[in-house]
Amino acid sequence: MNDQQLQELLYQALETEIGGQQVYESAIRCAQNADLKEEWVKYLAETRTHEEILRQTFERIGLDAEKETPGRSVLRHKAQGLVQAMAMALKDGGPAAAQLVAAECVVEAETKDHQNWELIGSVAEHLDGDTATALAEAHAKVEDEEDEHLYHTMGWARELWIESLGMPAVLPPPEEEKNVKSAIGAARASQSREEML
Repeated sequence: MNDQQLQELLYQALETEIGGQQVYESAIRCAQNADLKEEWVKYLAETRTHEEILRQTFERIGLDAEKETPGRSVLRHKAQGLVQAMAMALKDGGPAAAQLVAAECVVEAETKDHQNWELIGSVAEHLDGDTATALAEAHAKVEDEEDEHLYHTMGWARELWIESLGMPAVLPPPEEEKNVKSAIGAARASQSREEML
């Protein structure tokens, strides 16, 4: 295992959770649909918990949660860009456009977040000892929530686009109704949307 790159992954995972909170705070301000807003409020709380889980994991494995890395700087910049995009949409595009942009921004942030946690789970399977145990325990606490954040918001983004195009949308989306937590489940939910209209 490349220990330096493993540390970089973990530092990026922490920064993604920190930036994700800013993304959700902005997205909540853009949300017009009450169900979507409620979901994002829940995801914001879970993201705060994910940050705390990572900080506790860092303590267990001897990493300094405040250490700055080039990857953290990049991720901080990306989160700020997503927040700025939502502010622009809210100012220039109106409420419906801002909600749609917010959904897309959450999908972008959660794609990185989801990848981080998949990699952490994979690393835990290939290590031994205390680090493996700490990472496996963190992964087990977070994995299902990360799946939900990504796949449900992808469904929201798709259905909000469909609605904006003037076509019949399924809101809340099938991913929400079927409580999807995998890529296969998301594909099946998307295919079932016609039945739900």
